Amino acid sequence: MPFIVFLVVVIVLISTTIRIVSEACAMVVERLGRFHTVWRPGIHFLIPFADRIAKRINLKEQVADFPPQPVITKDNVTMRIDSVVFFVITDPKLYAYGVENPIAAIENLTATTLRNIIGSMDLDTTLTSRDEINTQMRSLLDVATDPWGIKVNRVELKNILPPEAIREAMEKQMKAEREKREAITLAEGKKEAAIQTAQGNKEATILNAEADKKKTILAAEAQKEKEIQEAEGRAQAILSVQRAEAEGIRLLKEAGADDAVLRIRSLETFAKVSNGKATKIIIPSDIQNMAGLLSSLKETLVSPSAPVTDSAPEAKTSSSSTSDAPEEVNGNEEV
Repeated sequence: MPFIVFLVVVIVLISTTIRIVSEACAMVVERLGRFHTVWRPGIHFLIPFADRIAKRINLKEQVADFPPQPVITKDNVTMRIDSVVFFVITDPKLYAYGVENPIAAIENLTATTLRNIIGSMDLDTTLTSRDEINTQMRSLLDVATDPWGIKVNRVELKNILPPEAIREAMEKQMKAEREKREAITLAEGKKEAAIQTAQGNKEATILNAEADKKKTILAAEAQKEKEIQEAEGRAQAILSVQRAEAEGIRLLKEAGADDAVLRIRSLETFAKVSNGKATKIIIPSDIQNMAGLLSSLKETLVSPSAPVTDSAPEAKTSSSSTSDAPEEVNGNEEV
């Protein structure tokens, strides 16, 4: 029986003296009422009745979600803001002996710091400066919690709750802003459509003008080509007529035509000229000689038995006598 009691006492002592510290944990050990050491992860031995575990500490990063705190902005608007603080314990001894309730201390410190920062901003700046507020709070809280063995990694504002009247005014303002942007967008769309329409009309007018210009140029070139062709045709006709006349003269010369034939041809030409629209005709002095020649030819045709040698001198004499009269009046006669 005494052996069993002794064995039980030994087991109890062993169970109370051996301690195993888990990972990411720490234990603050006091000996005889005073701080002795900090146990890190591993196995440790506790002296019975002398050593005592004062505090078990979690070394993981922790999250403290604080309820909404009333704050007042620079323009005297009261709102409620709730925040979240991410922190980690870096010194278990300071955390155990630095402050009585570290979480409550962080909450109060967060509220006062938040009031100080928001008090220097107006409502619009507060609503649009979350990052700036988070950065300032993290910096101030980290400095303030160093003596407590706590490092603040991040501070986030979860919700910013302005009063109901302010929210309604903000909603109306946002609605008006949206309607304004809608009106501006519609006006810009109509403006762009009008510009595009005007641009299209301008380009169409330019294209029509260019088409009319090309059409006019082509018509002028066609008219020019037509006139050139007509002029070349007339010139070719005149050239052909002149060539025919020259060929006729050449043939007459080759045929050995005498002066009588030439004068008859001149008379035919004069007859053609007199049939025109001219009001004044200049008759050459040789026309009377041709008239005498015609009379001689007539007498020859009427009297075929008469000798040609007798009539020819008479025609020549008549022609000479008739040709002398016009020569006395400068060789020309006007009719």
